[in-house]
Amino acid sequence: MQVEHDVDLSTLTTMRVGGPAARLVRVTTTDELVDAVREVDDADEPLLVVGGGSNLIVADAGFAGTVVHVETSGITVESDDSCGGANVRVAAGEVWDDVVARAVSEGWAGVEALSGIPGSVGATPIQNVGAYGQDVSQTIGQVRVWDRQTQTVQTFFGSDCGFTYRDSRFKGGDGRGGRYVVLDVLFQLRVSDLSQPLVYAALAQQLGVEQGSRVLLADAREAVLTQRRQRAMVLDETDHDTWSCGSFFTNPILSTREFANLETRVTARLGADAATPPRWPEERGVKTSAAWLIDGAGFAKGHGLPGPAGLSTKHTLAVTNRGSATAEQVLTLAREVRDGVEQAFGVRLVNEPVLVGITL
Repeated sequence: MQVEHDVDLSTLTTMRVGGPAARLVRVTTTDELVDAVREVDDADEPLLVVGGGSNLIVADAGFAGTVVHVETSGITVESDDSCGGANVRVAAGEVWDDVVARAVSEGWAGVEALSGIPGSVGATPIQNVGAYGQDVSQTIGQVRVWDRQTQTVQTFFGSDCGFTYRDSRFKGGDGRGGRYVVLDVLFQLRVSDLSQPLVYAALAQQLGVEQGSRVLLADAREAVLTQRRQRAMVLDETDHDTWSCGSFFTNPILSTREFANLETRVTARLGADAATPPRWPEERGVKTSAAWLIDGAGFAKGHGLPGPAGLSTKHTLAVTNRGSATAEQVLTLAREVRDGVEQAFGVRLVNEPVLVGITL
């Protein structure tokens, strides 16, 4: 493993903000990952585990502890046949979109709608990463972790991971990195040249097919990438609209009463002829659109520009660094949006990125 000191954490995140890490350990094998985490825990020091850095904002003061940067690699095909499907075990440090591209090229269906999402494989079960009608809970068979509490390697089957919308048993923590460190993930994919049914209307429309249709995996991937590029959700070093954490806020899940209250507030603010807020049924209530609420509260694309931080010019749900923003400037803009939506509609948005040493 490689040890460095005073490394600027902005270089490890897609938002490109954050101060120095007192100590940075780069690990390239699973054994190194476990050893590095155990060493920090034995010394009772602060720990931050970082993968692709696509869902992370670190304070400008940095992190006064050890950052373990997960750079492990390996994709093992445990089985691949039309009866049992493709069982593929992937190391936590693998780049997620590289895995999706491999799945498409191999004829493994089930993750094609997750094309273009930045970050590493180890983060996918933590957030239950999802987009365009798919999320990883639909294909995860096992998650192998290092349990920092019991100091053992544990394997959780997909049904034991506690997956819900942008959540799992691996999320959260005690302020020192969380109990579980993901080592690898087993994906159970369908062997087919055709995608899973397309449930996202705009995707089906772009491909000229009915919702629920299946298309060639390569066509589905390219359509998803096109949709994401239109929203500046595919990383591009030259495009500041992509210097972000993707969607900054999760879509709110409201009770039936809360949603009715929201509809009343929308009518009062936008008029009786205004469109009603989007709604999708969820186990815990009714999910609505954070982007719709942000638009309705008066925050347009590009809000905050020409400042150092602004909403994306292509998607209001992305808070972006225009090249020189600090973490505090990013959070100041996010607070303005959150508070404006709450004042307008009585709904308090919740940040999706993990905040370290800074609060919204």
